[in-house]
Amino acid sequence: MTITSVKGLVGFVTGGASGLGKATVLRMLQQGARGVVAVDRQDFGDDIKGNKNVMTLSKTDVTSEEDIAKAIKQCESEYGRLDFAVNCAGVGVAFKTYNFNKNTMHALDTFKQVLEINAVGTFNVIRHAAGLIGKNDPANDANGVRGVIINTASVAAYDGQQGQAAYAASKGAIASMTLPITRDLANQKNSSDDHRPWPLCHSIAYVTTYQSTRISDASRSVSSSTG
Repeated sequence: MTITSVKGLVGFVTGGASGLGKATVLRMLQQGARGVVAVDRQDFGDDIKGNKNVMTLSKTDVTSEEDIAKAIKQCESEYGRLDFAVNCAGVGVAFKTYNFNKNTMHALDTFKQVLEINAVGTFNVIRHAAGLIGKNDPANDANGVRGVIINTASVAAYDGQQGQAAYAASKGAIASMTLPITRDLANQKNSSDDHRPWPLCHSIAYVTTYQSTRISDASRSVSSSTG
């Protein structure tokens, strides 16, 4: 079982000021979410800020423990709960490991920055969001689950192109950590549901590949699917 509708639910979206993150916020609202906390380092446009069901937190760094802890607390104060988190914040660069024509190498600081934002930032949000989602009682949910966490990976995790060493490494980290994180979180049992996972932690390789992992509390079995 998983969440089949976001109507009446509360979400937390990173990178919510533009691109995939903004589209996610708007879709959640369109589908009837009760509230969405949107965070980003950038300022938000009026189409997001002007919506009464959105709490916008600009100048929020996903790699900052303080920033994300504060954002999650604001979510709890405003809405009293969190049902789903969607990690969309990310950056990409295009540098070859070594460019022989220019006799230059990939800057190490740039490589670190991409990993820090994409992989470390995603993990930072997961761990904070999981704490609040874990307070939900699945007995009060129509689908019998506490919540869901969605992470944005990329087909580059499996088929990176020239110049994508940093980006591919960061997205590979997201894809590979989804399963052990799901296993970690599955230890959070619930009294009313003896076979469904908590929470479902999904890694989406944007557009082309979808990978999900589910863990059963009853059998401790793990299944993975790609499509």
